[in-house]
Amino acid sequence: MRYPLVIGNWKLNGSRHMVSELIAVLRNELSIVTGCDVAIAPPMVYLDLAQYHLSGSQIALGAQNVDTHLSGAFTGEVSAEMLKDIGAKYIIIGHSERRTYHKESDAFIAEKFAVLKEVGLIPVLCIGESESEKKAGQTEIVCAHQIDAILNRLGKKAFESSVIAYEPIWAIGTGKFSAPKQAQAVHKFIRDYIAKHDAVVAEQVIIQYGGSVNTGNAAEMLTQPDIDGVLVGGASLKAETFAVIVKETAKAKLA
Repeated sequence: MRYPLVIGNWKLNGSRHMVSELIAVLRNELSIVTGCDVAIAPPMVYLDLAQYHLSGSQIALGAQNVDTHLSGAFTGEVSAEMLKDIGAKYIIIGHSERRTYHKESDAFIAEKFAVLKEVGLIPVLCIGESESEKKAGQTEIVCAHQIDAILNRLGKKAFESSVIAYEPIWAIGTGKFSAPKQAQAVHKFIRDYIAKHDAVVAEQVIIQYGGSVNTGNAAEMLTQPDIDGVLVGGASLKAETFAVIVKETAKAKLA
C-alpha cells in the first residue's frame, strides 16, 4: 500500500520569522494526524533553521533544488551531501520553473536524480506538459519523454523509493486546476508506463499532483486511486491552509 505524501514548496518566499511561526502552527495542527507523510521545502537559506524547528515532529524537511556535484569549485551551489547533512529528505527537481527560467534539460535533471539516489535522498521529480502541448494532445508524450530521461540513465529500478509529481505547467500558479478524472488518467498513464519496465516499482512509486492545489479542490483530487498526494505551492505558505490539505489527504486515503 502506498503511503500518501504532501509536500509544501515555498518557492522564493519566507523569512526567519515565517519559518518559526509557520512550523509552530503546523506542529500543533498536525500533531495527531496519521496516515499521511508531510514535508516542507523552504528556500535553501532557511533549511537549517527549519530543521531546528521541525526537530521531534513528524514533518520532514525538503529542499527545492540540488547541484549535480558533491563538492568542488562550483560557487553558489548546494550538494546532495550538504542537504543530507542538515537533515533534508525530499528534494524537488525538474520543476517547470527550473526547466523554463534556468534552462534545465531532461539530461541535467536526470543527473540530479542520479546524485540524489547515490547519496540516499528521495528525489521528487516534477513532470508535466504546457498548455500548448495539452491542446495538441501531447500530454502523455511529454510525460513519457521526461520519465525516459531517468529510466535511460538509471535503469528500470530508478523510481524505487522515489516520488513523481505530475504538475501540468498550465496549472502552476494560474488558478487553473486539472479535473480530477483528467488528472487520474495522467497519473494512471505514468504508473502504467513505469510498469512496462518494472511492475513492482510502478505499484509502490508515489505519484503526486501539483498545480494550484488548495483546500477547495484537494479533497476530490485525492479520492482518485493513482493520486497519492499533492505538491502544494502558494497554499503551503499559510499554515492553517496547508494543515487542512494534509488532513484532507489523510482522510481521503484512509476512506
